[in-house]
Amino acid sequence: MLKHMYRASRLMRTQTRLNSVRFNASVAEIEREKLFYDVVTVGGGPAGLSAAIRMKQLAAEKGVDLSVCVVEKAAEVGAHILSGNVFEPRALDELIPDWREQGAPIETAVSHDRFFWLTKDSHLEVPQGLMPKQLHNEGNYIISLSQLTRWLATKAEELGVEIYPGFSADEVLYDEKGAVAGVATKDAEGSRGSCSEDLIEKFDLRKGKNVQSYGIGIKEVWEVPEEDLTPGLVQHTLGWPLQSSPVSDVYGGTFLYHMKPNLILMGMVVGLDYKNPYLNPYQEFQRWKTHPEIQSQLKNGRCVAYGARCLNEGGYHSIPKLTVPGAVLIGCSAGFLNSVKIKGSHTAIKSGMLAAEAIYPLLTKDGEAATVLAGADIGDRVEAVEYEKNLYDSWVGKELYEVRNSHGSFHSPLGTIGGMTHTALSCFITGGKEPWTFQNHTPDADKTEPADKHTPIEYPKPDGKFSFDLLSNLQRSGTNHDHDQPAHLRVKKGLEHVPTQVSIKKYAGPEQRFCPAGVYEYSEPDAEGNRNLIINAQNCVHCKTCSIKTPQQFIKWTVPEGGGGPSYTLM
Repeated sequence: MLKHMYRASRLMRTQTRLNSVRFNASVAEIEREKLFYDVVTVGGGPAGLSAAIRMKQLAAEKGVDLSVCVVEKAAEVGAHILSGNVFEPRALDELIPDWREQGAPIETAVSHDRFFWLTKDSHLEVPQGLMPKQLHNEGNYIISLSQLTRWLATKAEELGVEIYPGFSADEVLYDEKGAVAGVATKDAEGSRGSCSEDLIEKFDLRKGKNVQSYGIGIKEVWEVPEEDLTPGLVQHTLGWPLQSSPVSDVYGGTFLYHMKPNLILMGMVVGLDYKNPYLNPYQEFQRWKTHPEIQSQLKNGRCVAYGARCLNEGGYHSIPKLTVPGAVLIGCSAGFLNSVKIKGSHTAIKSGMLAAEAIYPLLTKDGEAATVLAGADIGDRVEAVEYEKNLYDSWVGKELYEVRNSHGSFHSPLGTIGGMTHTALSCFITGGKEPWTFQNHTPDADKTEPADKHTPIEYPKPDGKFSFDLLSNLQRSGTNHDHDQPAHLRVKKGLEHVPTQVSIKKYAGPEQRFCPAGVYEYSEPDAEGNRNLIINAQNCVHCKTCSIKTPQQFIKWTVPEGGGGPSYTLM
């Protein structure tokens, strides 16, 4: 979950404008309310809430009165949170050591792991002894991250954190010297967050780094009879249908987890650096469920929830500079996903804690003052530079370094088998110390090849029992937007010609297929043979894939009215 932490650098108060009226009202018509806080986190996910909790813990230890605020675009905390999720409790053990006694919704301990290579009708199980330690889940738990996030929000509020759901940060505010001074509401954060991307661009935070690579994660939750459940089962697969051969260059795989009392959490992640514009991640996921091994676990169940989100996959070498005057990047806004573990919640929580610990001394006199110092005492452009150093020195930095070349290794001429071999090398032997680095300076959008290099993929029709048409499944996400609001998905200025002249003609309109919510479609050809882009923004589940994978990245993802979007409860 990607988060920002904002702090004013001069007055030591962060200005957050919370607009209590419809956001499409003219600014001239209203006087926007201004609230002031010492610390503001943008987004109520694991990283942002952990930063807020840790900040209040530090303040309580020293008897300091620090005001901390969390703004969250969803109607309630957790409603936009989606993850696999096999949860590693390492960071939570540090943040709230007695989380078990406090009733955290973490109950299903992992009982055993299985890893399969699938063919269309069969499978080969890889012995656990051959799997790297990163794919051994002893001591981990199968959870709903949206439920855990709701619980973290209650812990934050008990400490005095103020949480504003239904308000989304639309704009980063700067002081007269260019330092971050706060946010104006209407935007959202998370992977590919709008505010974080603005900061990265304004301050050139990716200079000298690899570009970020992303994946689209598509997930369903199924209810099954309790007698059909194997509580704690964790199953991952490679091979069919994404990889047609061991040397396929499509990056991705699937997960299937059994959670008490009667739920199966399942999904597919597809790297957005794929070449074939006809590939449809949603349809690949539906096709995967037709495999006999998968159907055997679902045969007596029913699908009760659906959702999707993008995730950062670039890893260690794609992490941007993490600090600017007045702000830091934490969680998925920076990109701390461990792609071998297929986990990022634990690193997100730890990053929030480290950020709080680096910022707290800047807000107080040697960390001991009974009141927050005036900004004049510490300068106008305070930057929490210790945060980045401390993060790379922590177990987060060490963990990500070990697998720093894993993602890139899957794009060698040897494809998937080459990536698996290199990942084994780094996990078992080198620990990331191999004397080479796989560089990536090409955005995912530019890796899509012209349609005439590929053949359209024929996907099976949904059967309504194991596989579903997209719009029927979308209803299970609880997605809703006010139909009167301006569209939050817009074609960028200067790129208005790209959909009709480039995307549909050269790439066969890939946004029609990669969007997991049916947002994009093209009209029938007019008299001149032109097809116009149609944007069904009300369907959007806020995955942000369109801002990543459209040709020339022609879509600008902005936030809709606060409270709009999906309504996840089990994700």
